[in-house]
Amino acid sequence: MLRARDAMDRSYAQPLDVPALARIAHVSPAHFARVFRATFGETPHRYLQRRRVERAMFLLRETERSITDICFDVGFGSSGTFSRTFRDIVGQSPRAYRKQAAATSVPTCFTMAWSRPSD
Repeated sequence: MLRARDAMDRSYAQPLDVPALARIAHVSPAHFARVFRATFGETPHRYLQRRRVERAMFLLRETERSITDICFDVGFGSSGTFSRTFRDIVGQSPRAYRKQAAATSVPTCFTMAWSRPSD
C-alpha cells in the first residue's frame, strides 16, 4: 500500500487508476481499494484528488499562473471538475482561495500547515 501511495504522491499529475495502482501493490484491484481505504481512511481516488488540490493550493498562493493552467498541470481533465473538487475539499473556490491567500502575508511554512485540507 505504501508503494502505491508513494507512486500517487510522485505522479499525482499523471492519469492513475485503481488497476495500475493495484499492480504496484501486487494485489487485485478490489483488494487494493478495500485495503487502501481501511489503511488510509479514504479511497484511492479521493486521496489522489486531495494531493492534486494540495499542489494546486500551493501554485495558487505562490504563482500568478492562470487557474486553468494550474488545473491541467496538477492532473485534472476539466476546469469544472477541478473547481468542484477544490470547493469540496477546501471549502471555497480556487479564485476565492487565491484572493484570500494574497491578502494574508504569513510565512509559507505556516500557511501550508494551517491550510492543509483535512478532507
